[in-house]
Amino acid sequence: MRPGIDLAGKRVLVVGLARTGVVTAVFATGYGANVTATDERPEAELGETAAKLRAAGVKLALGGHDSDSFANQDLIVVSPGVAAKLPALELARARGIPVWSEVELAWRFLRGKLIAITGSNGKTTTTSLVAHILQTAAIPTLIGGNIGTPLLALVQHSRDTTVTVAEISSFQLETIEKFRPEIGLLLNLTPDHLDRHTSFDEYALAKMRMFENQIERDIAILNADDPEITRRMPTKPRIFWFSRQKRVAAGTFLRDEQIFFRNEGSEVALARRAEIPLRGEHNVENVLAACAAAYLSGADPASIASGIKTFKGVEHRLEFVAEVSGVRFYNDSKATNVDAAVKAIEAFPGPLIVILGGKDKGSPYTPLRELLRERGRMAILIGAAADKITDDLGDAIPLTNAGTLDRAVHLAMQNAQPGDTVLLAPACSSFDQFKNYEHRGRAFKELVARLENQNQSAAGASAQKG
Repeated sequence: MRPGIDLAGKRVLVVGLARTGVVTAVFATGYGANVTATDERPEAELGETAAKLRAAGVKLALGGHDSDSFANQDLIVVSPGVAAKLPALELARARGIPVWSEVELAWRFLRGKLIAITGSNGKTTTTSLVAHILQTAAIPTLIGGNIGTPLLALVQHSRDTTVTVAEISSFQLETIEKFRPEIGLLLNLTPDHLDRHTSFDEYALAKMRMFENQIERDIAILNADDPEITRRMPTKPRIFWFSRQKRVAAGTFLRDEQIFFRNEGSEVALARRAEIPLRGEHNVENVLAACAAAYLSGADPASIASGIKTFKGVEHRLEFVAEVSGVRFYNDSKATNVDAAVKAIEAFPGPLIVILGGKDKGSPYTPLRELLRERGRMAILIGAAADKITDDLGDAIPLTNAGTLDRAVHLAMQNAQPGDTVLLAPACSSFDQFKNYEHRGRAFKELVARLENQNQSAAGASAQKG
């Protein structure tokens, strides 16, 4: 039984008014709370959001965070983009005021089973694939969390028979209290968000909070091939593994190009590796993880195999955009850290023209050096991190600083040869030039579409002359 919370009459402060904060404020107001919402942006920048919140009965404190607003509350709910160590939040904690993420609040209201998925890379693909397999198996399924739909928005749709599949970030896990998924899945641990977390250990500890409240009947699904995970494994839940390198005692693994689930000495064949439609070895790992979660949630082998075969992938994750004059363009705007960029580059034999850069997240770019030397024709740099990337890559590959994405796409087309692949895999966040990685990915696709149209127009004009 999950611990509830009676919001009626409670003073609730919502910090940060992006998508999650808005949903949280309206939700809490609907349950009778006296809600104040605060954001550093002035009202003029919030547009219709401010009017919507006022209409719902939410008080607004905009243009900065007033410490007094934080001190006089029964509960504070922070949006993922708000630093957990904000001084006003530390003051509230010192006064005994609970500071929660939206997922902590949502979990207390959600009905049915929760599968929570985290990791440095692959979260969105794996979350989407698990949900797709469960839907293929006719299991009532909801999907949300960091993938786009806040968990609170799913509460009204949840039932006791529902399985909710949620992508959960380290930012959300920082501020949980009793959050406890029935199935918690950790894909991998590599340095990320070191511009917010003070160290890799602090970041890893935030990720491992996924399992801290689990009990013996709950399940943890872990990557057996990741040494950072195996040395931090939780002790309370039942542990199942996934591995593309070896047979595991319990969980999913590859043998003879087939995916098996093993438990208590017996094995069940789930799908063939050749049926995976996604590029890259990292996506084989994501599929293995998804198979374990789906099978442990009641999906039958036939539905798992069908779900894998019919999965279309996720936008901005190694997404094929177009082929222009024999040059193939791929959008991996979701490669927002170095490890994700490594995995994206590894998915192609080359020759590659890679577009890198954006807002630096504190990790070195040196892991890209040898890979780019082997497979890259050139790297085109954009954004604030360009100088650091230049220093870290050295003479491994010809580099050009384009500054902006539109110039980068133009230069890529100018330098590419038929048979080349142009890959957007920034290894950085997007916040220096774009609203988010989706905005960056859409901009890339629009620029490629423009190239495609220009190429078709030129071909048409040439044909008319002929």
